[in-house]
Amino acid sequence: MWIADSWKDYEVIDTSNGEKLERWGKYLLVRPDPQVIWNTQKQHPGWKNKNGHYHRSQKGGGEREFFDLPQQWTIQYKTLTFHLKPFSFKHTGLFPEQAANWDWFSEKIKHANRPIKVLNLFAYTGGATLAAAAAGASVTHVDASKGMVGWAKENAKSSHLENAPIRWLVDDCVKFVEREIRRGNRYDAIIMDPPSYGRGPKGEIWKIEDSIHPFIQLCTKLLSDDPLFFLVNSYTTGLAPAVLTYMISLELKKWNGYVESQEIGLPVTRTGLILPCGASGRWSQF
Repeated sequence: MWIADSWKDYEVIDTSNGEKLERWGKYLLVRPDPQVIWNTQKQHPGWKNKNGHYHRSQKGGGEREFFDLPQQWTIQYKTLTFHLKPFSFKHTGLFPEQAANWDWFSEKIKHANRPIKVLNLFAYTGGATLAAAAAGASVTHVDASKGMVGWAKENAKSSHLENAPIRWLVDDCVKFVEREIRRGNRYDAIIMDPPSYGRGPKGEIWKIEDSIHPFIQLCTKLLSDDPLFFLVNSYTTGLAPAVLTYMISLELKKWNGYVESQEIGLPVTRTGLILPCGASGRWSQF
């Protein structure tokens, strides 16, 4: 498992009965987590003294309960600064476990000894975009949500990367890739974090089980003659790491490289164990 264990401003303190107790900077949140199927005693005082609690409804969805939480605050990861906002659903605008991938590809970029062009698809609030830019790459950031791209720009400014070579695009990822192929544009690295289900700006339907393999296949047509890495992340429960390895291996076999897929996870302070948080598949030349 690849573990995001270098955070100072974020921590999973404890987990029990379908929920996790987290520290985001100086604030404590309780949020649901479908992986937490165990039920242990909630001994940590943070369970009672939290700043916010997202309650999942038995009928789907849920609601937040706020105790002492600002509308927005920031946390840092190394040189990066992220704005956090409590959504009306359980997310905060950041997936801390992705730091395991940020560290991995940042080292690839730093040691490439050449200019690297990165394409980040389904790019959300820009964690991977900023990590790649901070490592020295030029990045094309694509997401179908105008609000998320705006949020990513805020994070770039807070991280002093507002003048970095980042191209910000609000677009359907599949249609964008198809246009880039026709234009003849190429990238040295591709990152994708596709949703299990989603809709594009014009109602285009994305269902990961049907769409992910053809999309990986399509994206390989954008790779340069000497690609650096290819990263696929998934939070879909049924998409095992071995499935990611198989698909990536099939489509990148023309380049000499190595594929590895693992669960990604976060350390839990109280138990010293690791909370699984999805899976990633990585291809690279070294």
